[in-house]
Amino acid sequence: MRISELSQRTGVPVPTIKYYLREGLLAPGTATARNQAEYGDEHVQRLRLIRVLLDIGGLSIATVRKVLDAIADERLPLHDLLGVAHHALGPRPVHPENDDDVRAARAEVDEFLAGLGWRVRPDAPARHALADALVALRRVGWRVDARALVPYAEAADRLARCELEGIPADASRADTVRSVVIGTVVYEAVLVALRRLAEEHHSAEKFAPRRPAEDRRPGHQGACG
Repeated sequence: MRISELSQRTGVPVPTIKYYLREGLLAPGTATARNQAEYGDEHVQRLRLIRVLLDIGGLSIATVRKVLDAIADERLPLHDLLGVAHHALGPRPVHPENDDDVRAARAEVDEFLAGLGWRVRPDAPARHALADALVALRRVGWRVDARALVPYAEAADRLARCELEGIPADASRADTVRSVVIGTVVYEAVLVALRRLAEEHHSAEKFAPRRPAEDRRPGHQGACG
């Protein structure tokens, strides 16, 4: 297909595709003439992945390039690839490392994760994110410790297991990589969105004036049961 058809199939404007080509995010097509090239399904898949990382993941072009380079490195184990995606997504630490409150919170988070039995890298950005959250809560007067995170950890554990078990064992490396990376980015956004919607619902149940009863449809059971 020509670049115009590639644009139509992916919804990405031609100038943007050319920009990705110049930046090395997208491999060149097969040259058919001086200023023309043919593109294949691999370009369609790559473009869609790039848009997920940029639009849903909110990553920079430079960070997307790092993730794509990791995906292209077939010597990199899948678990390490997931680590690359997590580091790309961040978030970066909010508080300075030499802050006494931060050091105490990080030690508490390390102990909490060890108690869960989770195998997590010492430099995982999410470790620092949890510590930053504890510090922030305490500085606004909330008396909380890592034990308050148990319900979140239990829910996250079930969701993460469900997401990874959903990847077929016989899937190709390319399909597995796309599933892992896209799942990490997209389902994180899904989780945040659903939590906010659920919070709004329960806020309405608790604080909003009561309205006449409405018909309720049976709840839909998701893929995780």
